[in-house]
Amino acid sequence: MSPIHIPHRYGTLDTPMRRAASVRRDHVAVIDGDIKLSYGELDRRIAGARAGLRQLGLESGDRVGGLALNSFRHLEACMGVPTTNLVLNDLNFRLATPELEFIVNDSGARVLLADERHWETAIALADNCDCIEQLVWLSDGPSPDGEATWDELCAATPPDHLPADLDADCVAGITYTGGTTGLPKGVMQTHGNLMANAKHLLWANPVYPDDRFLHITPMFHSAGVANIYVLTMVGGTHVICPGFEPDLVGRLIERYEITVCVLVPTMINMFLNHPGTSDRDLSSWRLCIYAASPMPVALLRRALAELPCDFVQGYGMTEACPHVAQLSALDHRLGLTGDADALARLASCGTPCIGVDVEIRRPDDTRCEVGEIGEIVVRGPNVMPGYWNRPEETAQAFTPDGWYRSGDLASVDDGGYIFIVDRAKDMIVSGGENIYTTEVENVLATHPAVLEVAVFGVPHEQWGEAVHAEVCIRHGADVTEAALVAHCRQSIGGFKVPRSIALREDPLPKSGAGKILKREIRSRYWEGFDRNVT
Repeated sequence: MSPIHIPHRYGTLDTPMRRAASVRRDHVAVIDGDIKLSYGELDRRIAGARAGLRQLGLESGDRVGGLALNSFRHLEACMGVPTTNLVLNDLNFRLATPELEFIVNDSGARVLLADERHWETAIALADNCDCIEQLVWLSDGPSPDGEATWDELCAATPPDHLPADLDADCVAGITYTGGTTGLPKGVMQTHGNLMANAKHLLWANPVYPDDRFLHITPMFHSAGVANIYVLTMVGGTHVICPGFEPDLVGRLIERYEITVCVLVPTMINMFLNHPGTSDRDLSSWRLCIYAASPMPVALLRRALAELPCDFVQGYGMTEACPHVAQLSALDHRLGLTGDADALARLASCGTPCIGVDVEIRRPDDTRCEVGEIGEIVVRGPNVMPGYWNRPEETAQAFTPDGWYRSGDLASVDDGGYIFIVDRAKDMIVSGGENIYTTEVENVLATHPAVLEVAVFGVPHEQWGEAVHAEVCIRHGADVTEAALVAHCRQSIGGFKVPRSIALREDPLPKSGAGKILKREIRSRYWEGFDRNVT
């Protein structure tokens, strides 16, 4: 069954910039180190980039890859590439080169934008991916190899109008997630999907023209890019942080009087424990949205007590672009009053956001009762049309009546609050990154000493969950945990590499049909926890 088609009335991704350039033209749009751009200047650069990209020979629907840290140029690409009716494939730079090669080849990207930090990787990708025809330098000055630069594209004469074939149903981006088969799959996100999500976020957490938003989470991530459109819509100021580092975040909040940012719980934990945090003036900070994984209640209580801002939890997934549900600032404040129900709800991910429908369903797709555990399914104008070139996986991702299957197991209370208890998919969330266990298992299984393997998440104080592998060694083989870790590092990103490996000679437990009983092995690591996620 295909997803339900919901007609989009949300416009295309040029809408936020058109409004900001009209009503906030002289207001500071972006601060990135010594760089400051007004909305008028930002609008001119993005319009030029549209012409420059077309001069590279790109046509509507072509894919453009991105490999870069957060920067003002990266932000421009997030807005400029889609409004040229091109498709941005923003790459996770934490992946290993073989993983990036697969994604680039699968998307068929003709152009790859890369900054100085990732230029050597970009050259390697261009050498190994026949689809790449052009590299574009996304840093200061000329490129080291005489390639085109983003600044040169931005200097082109802007076209008089947007592409005539641009509409809300055009794909704006392809974001790759891990795959249950071991191969990443590209989530197609349309202009209408992303604009719907931006308005859902704006309804849920109003931002204002005088807000200063600190971009900390990487722009290749759905949670990182979503707020670009939200803040631009109201004409607020984007302040760029190239990557998370606790002292840098504190300095930027203090220096630029930051009002809003998005963090993942592991970042909040590291920020609170950094020795310099208590000396910073953080009084401007009014709202912190945390996402990508649940936050332990003890950490949440500490954050509420020690930081000046309100906290909001966002729950979602790339396939929903990404916002689905929210635990509001009021919910967080009520949780500290001592009321038992309000305190219990701090362990939830809140209620569905306005504009999105959520149900908890049984395996037969009937709706669960209050308190009954089932799978979260989602419907709304923010939900993807499907996976890039994966019709079978697209069909499997939706219910017979067209709702997206999240893979998260949950229950709801009588107030509609959603409590996630486990994952139906074999997925780990570590430090806010999604890791599909099949990807790690497939790599470990290629080592000649490995007979069989099961990978799953175990509780971890800092990262929430850590990647753990149970490995049955072939008879007579001699291998160490360190050797298996080194083997993994050759093929997958460091965040996916197991942090612990249990070597065993006895076979892994199996069902009568011969399937490894992963949950049986995993259960002993989760004894004493009231849910199997952290």
